Amino acid sequence: MSNYTVKHNELSAEEFIALWETVWEQPPTLEQTRLAMQHTLFRVSVFDGDMIVAMARMIGDMGLNYYIKDVIVRPEYQGKGIGRMLINELLRFVNDNGISGTDVFVELCAMPDKIPFYEKFGFDSNEAQRLKISFPVK
Repeated sequence: MSNYTVKHNELSAEEFIALWETVWEQPPTLEQTRLAMQHTLFRVSVFDGDMIVAMARMIGDMGLNYYIKDVIVRPEYQGKGIGRMLINELLRFVNDNGISGTDVFVELCAMPDKIPFYEKFGFDSNEAQRLKISFPVK
């Protein structure tokens, strides 16, 4: 593996959008993304030199629930252990900030082809279905 630099809580809105566009269409607005970065519990980003190549976020309440969001690795960097590095950083954050001696829920939503990756960390699915709405804010 190359010499990647891992950064905590430095992911900018601009970097977030740039990575988003490598795997998905229609990124959120800059204003939305800036607000999201301000309210994210923990952000981890990976750089190859000056180029951001991966990111992930942790949101939640710091007591009972943590939720992994926006795990993105540039397509040309996938399969090199960077995704594993991101998840390990997020789980380390939970371990370092959770209440000792308690169990907390760490949840995420994954596309079907990515489920085997997350199962390697111990994630499993249940009968619950993800419901969502794209709510138009007026």
